[in-house]
Amino acid sequence: MSQFFQIHPTHPQARLVKRAVEIIREGGVIVYPTDTAYALGCQIANKAAQERIERIRQLDKRHPFTLLCRDLSECSNYAKFGNQAFRILKLHLPGPYTFIMKAKKEVPKRLQCAKRKSIGLRVPDHAIAQAILDELGEPLLTTTLLLPNQETTEVDPYEIRDLLEHQVDLIIDGGYGQLTETTIVDFTEDEPVVMREGLGKTDLLSD
Repeated sequence: MSQFFQIHPTHPQARLVKRAVEIIREGGVIVYPTDTAYALGCQIANKAAQERIERIRQLDKRHPFTLLCRDLSECSNYAKFGNQAFRILKLHLPGPYTFIMKAKKEVPKRLQCAKRKSIGLRVPDHAIAQAILDELGEPLLTTTLLLPNQETTEVDPYEIRDLLEHQVDLIIDGGYGQLTETTIVDFTEDEPVVMREGLGKTDLLSD
């Protein structure tokens, strides 16, 4: 049975955030709110927790995960990007974007896209997500909470609890989520390519 925390969406309670991070460090899988859809998260180093997320979403081993980072500086620890990419990321983060970048060697191979050696990076504009990252002190391994055979994400934390209370360790109620996901931008080549249009505006991505 999962725990269920009601955390204030703009002023997160420090003790609940601390306990959420303890659950993550203990190998737990959490459901948490972002500035777009609700997401599943776990510690980067915990392969077993990653595999639990894969089972919940029925993902194959080739499905790319994203690293949820505190800021652009932390992103630079895990990805390679040039001046153009740096300028664009600096303008749009934090925000509703996932940027696909060439991965550095610090990223475990099981998290990289095998063919392209890439990783997704995300900096959320959401107080709860940022509070978790600040307390954790490292990126969170994450993927959108899009359940098998569903075309849209789950937005109601109470419905999420009904669906997943026996599959995850913690569900954070931060209010209703968004139906729309992030805008995904591929920056593994010289010019950015929009792979999915979401909440992030794509007309602002030109250098």
